Amino acid sequence: MLKVSFRVVLWVIFICQRSLSAEPAGNFSLEEALAAVEKVNLTVLLGRESVNQSKELIIQQRAASLPLFDASLQQRRSQGVSIATVVVASGRPASRFDALVSGSYSLYNGNRLSNLRSLRTAAEVSQANYRATVQNILADVADAYFAHLRNRRRLDVLDANIVRARALYELARNQLAAGVATQIDVTRAESQVAIAEQARLQQVTTVQRSELFLKRLLDLELSRELRLADFQVRRVEPALFVFGEDKITFARRADYLALQKSVEQAQIDVQTARFERMPSLVLTGNYGFASAKFDDSEKQDQWGLGLGVSVPIFDGNRSAANRRLALSRQRAQEVRLHGLEMQISTELRIAVQDAGSRNAQIVVAEKGGRLAQEELRLAQQRYQQGVADNREVVEAQNRLALAEDNLVEAIYQYNLSRVELARAKGDVSAVLAEKLP
Repeated sequence: MLKVSFRVVLWVIFICQRSLSAEPAGNFSLEEALAAVEKVNLTVLLGRESVNQSKELIIQQRAASLPLFDASLQQRRSQGVSIATVVVASGRPASRFDALVSGSYSLYNGNRLSNLRSLRTAAEVSQANYRATVQNILADVADAYFAHLRNRRRLDVLDANIVRARALYELARNQLAAGVATQIDVTRAESQVAIAEQARLQQVTTVQRSELFLKRLLDLELSRELRLADFQVRRVEPALFVFGEDKITFARRADYLALQKSVEQAQIDVQTARFERMPSLVLTGNYGFASAKFDDSEKQDQWGLGLGVSVPIFDGNRSAANRRLALSRQRAQEVRLHGLEMQISTELRIAVQDAGSRNAQIVVAEKGGRLAQEELRLAQQRYQQGVADNREVVEAQNRLALAEDNLVEAIYQYNLSRVELARAKGDVSAVLAEKLP
């Protein structure tokens, strides 16, 4: 009896856990989505690890410029042999114990110091690339968020179309019963219901696809329900492009700063190649004691100090090739930087133009929706009065559904244009300030 009760308790706990995990996540806002990017997005997390790796490379290179110390203990026993012209004499075996602390310090190594500067600049490049990655992912998340909102709103449009189609079907049946309509009107209306229901089934799949994509970007549990909070972007005309604004944008764009640092790194690499022909200076030394055996009470101090200079004489033209290679990379990075300047300026101008155009398109879409509603009202009035069949009503319903969907798409495209404008200016999170109060 106790065993059965214990199993029942375990089963109840399991069911409770499943029910808790199946609870909806609540309304998920765009603010929460953008705030979670740096914590959960896989691409961003990988970029952060690249930054950490670049920092560790700096520590590795810097370690070679710091004093290095080693401690050694060695007990040896050997026998020497003296060879004369005729006689071979063997000495007695001897023992020797050494305990030493040895150290070395690079007083000057231009190549190594220049490499350290290059690695520090590379770490700055990696950090800027990480920020650029974050901005790109923020834009992707915002786009996916608005896309899912658009797909959900399309479901509402299709539901309204189904309601109108079913109402038309009931009206056609009533008109047929009253003798003022024909069977083809009923069949046409019923076909309209089937078409509207099929379109909704297809849209359900589209909604699920956009939901899963957003969950994957934010590393959310795929089985949990995701309900998005509405986000309406304030509809304003973007300020006209001001000459010189692109130069201000350069300082805000992480990808531009990364490439600018890459040019600086290439310049340092050119200097590093020149330092390969420079001498290096190293200080070495050791201190310790020696005796016959490690446990002897009387031990003799021993020490050594040395200063070494290394001058490269011939390296097979390796340093000259490295310098030419570094110069080539520097020129390539400068060309890329100029190309990125042109790209950013183009993106900014297009984003401003697109945002203004999308805002105007919403006005046109709203007008089209009002006209479609009026057309449907007139067509229904003519059909109810028996002066026309329901073909005009069916066509008007289709045009109204298309106009409503066109408005949803226009709002979605405007939202995307505001995200793109914020990304072009270097800060995707600025789109949050565009929310209607």
